[in-house]
Amino acid sequence: MDLLTLSAAAFALCATSPRDTCVVDGDTFWLHGEKIRIADINAPETHQAGCAAEQRLGERATQRLTALLNAGRFELATQGRATDRYGRSLRVVMRDGRSLGAQLVSEGLAETWKGRRSDWCVLLAAR
Repeated sequence: MDLLTLSAAAFALCATSPRDTCVVDGDTFWLHGEKIRIADINAPETHQAGCAAEQRLGERATQRLTALLNAGRFELATQGRATDRYGRSLRVVMRDGRSLGAQLVSEGLAETWKGRRSDWCVLLAAR
């Protein structure tokens, strides 16, 4: 596992291009012009949500990821593939040895990555 230690950065929600350091949604962000997909989770969509419940949870996940990234120094770990089929960097985001993705999962704002995306509308309807 390769680790890159970072100093704290100031994250906001992504607006229009160009994107430098901002949060796209609950599992994707930009850091100094590099698009990063959090490798160990899947969060609900915000831009192409399948239902209103997914949209609401996706917005909460996005806000929480922004707060977590803004809370101080973190590390980016490469485990397995370094990029996905869209060219995004795949990284596990760590702080003090704990995955921020796992924290989002524990708060009910994401799910552990299973190798494919789940249907959030079906998952949320079953809750």
